[in-house]
Amino acid sequence: MHQKGNFAIILAIVVVVVLGGLWLMGNKAESPVEKGPIKVGVLLPLTGEAAVYGEPLRNVLGLAADEINMSGGVNGRMLELIVEDAKCSGKDSASAAQKLINVDGVEVIIGGFCSSESLAAVPVAEAAKVALLSPGSSSPDLTGKSPYFFRNYPSDATQGAVLAEIAFTDKGWKKVAFIQEQLDYPLGIYKAFNAKFTELGGAAVKEEFASETTDFKTALAKLRAEKPDALFIATQAPAASERILKQLRDIGWKPKIMVADIVPGNRETVENYKDALEGALAAEFGVDPENEKFKHLVEAYKTKYGADVPYQSYAQTVYDAVYMVRDALLAVGEDGEKIAAWGRSLTGWQGASGSITIGADGDRASGHTAKMIKEGKVEAYVK
Repeated sequence: MHQKGNFAIILAIVVVVVLGGLWLMGNKAESPVEKGPIKVGVLLPLTGEAAVYGEPLRNVLGLAADEINMSGGVNGRMLELIVEDAKCSGKDSASAAQKLINVDGVEVIIGGFCSSESLAAVPVAEAAKVALLSPGSSSPDLTGKSPYFFRNYPSDATQGAVLAEIAFTDKGWKKVAFIQEQLDYPLGIYKAFNAKFTELGGAAVKEEFASETTDFKTALAKLRAEKPDALFIATQAPAASERILKQLRDIGWKPKIMVADIVPGNRETVENYKDALEGALAAEFGVDPENEKFKHLVEAYKTKYGADVPYQSYAQTVYDAVYMVRDALLAVGEDGEKIAAWGRSLTGWQGASGSITIGADGDRASGHTAKMIKEGKVEAYVK
């Protein structure tokens, strides 16, 4: 009787220990998944001339992530942004995307910002079934590029088409000269403009330049000799546009000017070159100052960083991108394939940049509106 009692006690202890061990093992296995941070990759240009966008937009990303985390994150889990420098370069973007996927294990990447960054990152993300959400890449070549890519910034197909329509129909211009940087964003604007302009009956002549170019006088002289009705300046960053505007003045050429949306988006360029840009046409994805979420972004950025939010048309979509990732995670979980499908079927999502609807081709269903620069200010274009 005594031996049986001891055996029963020992058996009970063994069962408790085994069950307790299994419970602890289960908790250890589950805790990183349930309580650890959710890593979100980010591709931004943080060095080179395009860093003029990357640094302030990193602040916008941080602002949005902090707001989400302070309100409880995603089901109690914090968002951890892992930012990589894609340098506005396809090669560097592809390497950075591989690092985010293979080393950090992200299921979603916000980026690229430059079109060249996104075009190079798309095949990397697709191979790994990771979602890629761009808040700034606008090249028409990204439309329908991959089921894993979507963007909340509109395609430049609308920017180019809007300006071509104004140039030919409103202004009566029959020949437009292009000076275009050899990168995907300015190339996309040229392609869209040229397609619409030639369809209407106009003709475009073009001089391309490498990003390291500093002397544009020869290219400008060639374009001037074509006797165009206007000159379209299409560069990746404002600094290159400023160099071209300065050298136009140096050679004494004062053409009618059209510019890519990076110029009206940069307050300093518009103010510092207001004489050269007087009457210049642009097409911009604008902001709605009455949008409550946009007003909050402007105020929160000023409070946190002590400065006005720069590049507002980009800042609003960058800010929205973080909240879109949060909502995707809440809706479908940490799964790149499902996040991408969620993004490409979005309808009427309300953000700082307005109502966002994204089609099956990954494009936002809205576009650019015409603007004119007058006395150092960007205004709505009126015929």
